[in-house]
Amino acid sequence: MLSRLATYYKEMYPIIPRFLLAVIMFFEIYFVLLLNQGVHTFDIGIQEFVGIFTIFVFLMILRIADDFKDYETDRRLFPERALPSGRVKKSDLAIALGVVVAISVLLNILFMNNIGWFLFLYIYGTLMSFWFFQKDKIQNSLPMALVTHNPVMMVLNIYTISFVCYKYQLPLLSWTTVLLAFTMYFPSLIWEISRKIRAPKDETAYVTYSKLFGYQRVTRFVQFLTLLDILTNIALLWGISKLGVLVLVVNVLWMTIQFQQYIKDPTRFSIKERVERYTYITETTMVVAVALYLLIGRF
Repeated sequence: MLSRLATYYKEMYPIIPRFLLAVIMFFEIYFVLLLNQGVHTFDIGIQEFVGIFTIFVFLMILRIADDFKDYETDRRLFPERALPSGRVKKSDLAIALGVVVAISVLLNILFMNNIGWFLFLYIYGTLMSFWFFQKDKIQNSLPMALVTHNPVMMVLNIYTISFVCYKYQLPLLSWTTVLLAFTMYFPSLIWEISRKIRAPKDETAYVTYSKLFGYQRVTRFVQFLTLLDILTNIALLWGISKLGVLVLVVNVLWMTIQFQQYIKDPTRFSIKERVERYTYITETTMVVAVALYLLIGRF
């Protein structure tokens, strides 16, 4: 079983990169929130590790749950993947999932101050795995799946935000927390839509947003979301790094050009790859700007 799980994690959920992603997601919210609230003295300990571990585990839950839900579809369209190919068994993943979830629940009960939001996160995730008991309606509707499933990333953000607010006695509902919840949510929404945009000649039996609504219309919608995303980032970074804000502006201008080029000729490149590059630059800018602020102050 262990060798099969090693194969699965290597291909579908690489441990080290995903753990680093959890670290970045947690501390980006953590420090951006505190710095925008004027808090410059930090108390980092076991709770922060539990928060990071919870994000890491929850992203793993989403990955495995998707593989379970899409098993029959993957057998037809992606038979080379670890689960549909038979190189890992459903029972292997179920055992792994049970162990990490149990550890996560125990750690949150013992150490965290936002157990209500933790339970809400896991209840939402559980309902997702059962298609909110509306499988026929949701599974057969890509927009419905997006509306019901993608907001879980917002709930994950609120889990971290609530922990920081409770720990440092900050208001849970404020301009900063609302901006943070959305600025950390937009990348997942933008990526989820853009990965299902294809040029007309590349469409297959796989259902995409471009097939449903036309690639131009969907691309313009993603462009709109990108503008909202960058505005929330700029608002949060304004008091931390003006240089970082400049990088964000240049990045979104570059991305705007990419959108326009793709709308004119979708065969030139994959919009998903350009969106990923935009996201990496945006998130890296936020993280680096915060790190430099903590080291040398406002710049």
